[in-house]
Amino acid sequence: MAGPYDPDVYRRFAENLRGCLSGANIERPSMWRLRRRALETAVRTANGSPLWWSAISSRMASKTVYLGQGPEIVLPRPTPEQLAIVEKAPEQLHKVLQLLRTMPFVHVRRQMGDNPEFNPICNLYVSTADRKNYRLAYEWAMTMGEVQKRRPGPEFFMIDIPQEHQLRLQILTIPEHDINIALGTDYTGECKKGFLRQAMFRADQRGMLGLHAGTKVVRARDRATGKLKTYAVFMFGLTATGKSTWSCHQLGLDPDAGEGTWVAQDDIVFLRRDGSSYGTEQNYYVKTDVTLEMQEAMYRALSHKSALLENVMIDNRGRIDFTDERLGENGRGVLDRRQLKVRRGRRWVSICYESINTPPVEELDGIVFAFITRRNTIMPFAQRLTPQQGVLAYLWGESTHSFATVPAKAGESVRIVGMDDFIIGAQGRKVNAFYDTVMDLMARYPGKVHFFQYNTGGMGEIIEVDKATGKKTLVRKVQRVPIDLMAALQRGDLRGTNEYAKGRLGTEYVVACEAGKLDQWDPRNFYSEEQIEAYVADLVAGRRAFTEEIAAQGLRRDIRELAHKELDAMDTRRRRRVEPWAPPEEAEPQEAAEDRDPRSRFISPWEPRRATVALFPQPATRRR
Repeated sequence: MAGPYDPDVYRRFAENLRGCLSGANIERPSMWRLRRRALETAVRTANGSPLWWSAISSRMASKTVYLGQGPEIVLPRPTPEQLAIVEKAPEQLHKVLQLLRTMPFVHVRRQMGDNPEFNPICNLYVSTADRKNYRLAYEWAMTMGEVQKRRPGPEFFMIDIPQEHQLRLQILTIPEHDINIALGTDYTGECKKGFLRQAMFRADQRGMLGLHAGTKVVRARDRATGKLKTYAVFMFGLTATGKSTWSCHQLGLDPDAGEGTWVAQDDIVFLRRDGSSYGTEQNYYVKTDVTLEMQEAMYRALSHKSALLENVMIDNRGRIDFTDERLGENGRGVLDRRQLKVRRGRRWVSICYESINTPPVEELDGIVFAFITRRNTIMPFAQRLTPQQGVLAYLWGESTHSFATVPAKAGESVRIVGMDDFIIGAQGRKVNAFYDTVMDLMARYPGKVHFFQYNTGGMGEIIEVDKATGKKTLVRKVQRVPIDLMAALQRGDLRGTNEYAKGRLGTEYVVACEAGKLDQWDPRNFYSEEQIEAYVADLVAGRRAFTEEIAAQGLRRDIRELAHKELDAMDTRRRRRVEPWAPPEEAEPQEAAEDRDPRSRFISPWEPRRATVALFPQPATRRR
């Protein structure tokens, strides 16, 4: 095929890999022994929990590439840096095979999910030439469960070699062969996301839809009927928008009246056609910027001695300060979901749902798809969406860069389909699948599927840009939405107590809730009409451009036209519509060059293709 991708090399790598995974240099400890090895390099906090620091403290999306063939696998718009990684990938893959035969590794085998249909078996191989890397294997392993004999696969493999020089730091994903490789990073999140990304890819192929969303089950008393109703809530959100926070928040519901929130998952789920979802992780790997007042359950779980902490600030006595980010802005922790508790009177009450899965719609009073954005200018704090608008919220996946974290891009929109930056291949297919699933649920369960969008940012921010230099200056700070108000808005939507009116953005926006009227949050209190129109025009232009970008990645024509129709209604200047949709031109099919020489002397000659199930036989050595 055209470009730097070489599927033949990737297939040979997968076939040669099987011979490298049963050597005497690979340790296969029990979980007890793995914990013991990991704790040897930990610092104990005053709470009794272990703490480690990593050289790399965030995922390296800019250095992540997908190796394969065709638009359903490769990155749709790779950067020059990513293309350079792809071009040199064969040499890196060959080096990985050599290192797997010689360096010390630890192998951990765990299982994802807890259901009768789709439970990927995950095999993690971590280089332990540096003994601190035992904690990588242990932290990740604690998010998964034991392998169950009667649970189906498929089988995934991930290789992590943190000792690779950081100048060659890269993440190589080979989706068609269920292989992920991390080189030069000791960040636990790369192991976690490597397996979850692969699972979403395979779940999509099995008729499910992998979602970057937290899930919870909420019971609220309906105002109209006075009856308790039970909902499954899906919380979509980009990193740092509050997805984990609001998945665990109790929303001020009344437990004495039978109301409450119970968290099922905080990150990745597989949506099924009956509206149920399969969870992935037994425990959660979360950001640690929490306070007792704002995120009680998460704070208590992360403060428990069972938590496994990364890059968190402690003082000379080992006391934790989760909000002190002077030495890093991505403290993380693996929390035991059973420790998600809140205090009610003299009792500790768990907010952990009985399962990591959520029930089908027919067993519930409804399901809610809630899209979390974080904007600081004119976006209402709560919007009620039609099903079509819900699909568009999934398509546009919006948030903005913060002045506090990314000053150079402050105020600029961030758009990622499904708020999911782990989609493999063409992103339009995900929108198409979400549309079909949503419309099918609406037809089968009328009145039971609901859509909302919440802005966890604020209102009133003004940023000036120097036209000569491009430098941005914060003229007026945002007034953040109070936590209590955001809780009241979400609580009101579940109880049916919020009041809505038709808004400037084409959706219904909240005008009153249990906390009272929201007149003070009218954008006209912060901006002139000209400024408001400018913000709207910028929003429309950004959404149009992004719609066209995804249209080139397989977005269906009817969904594209739906998006532009919605944007036309918002655009007061009635700009001329874009040209009629046309599908992207298909590249000429490429035949594999089976008879050509391998690129490297480290790849063995061609061998007959083997069945997938036999590609990675389990080592015969006994566990120690």
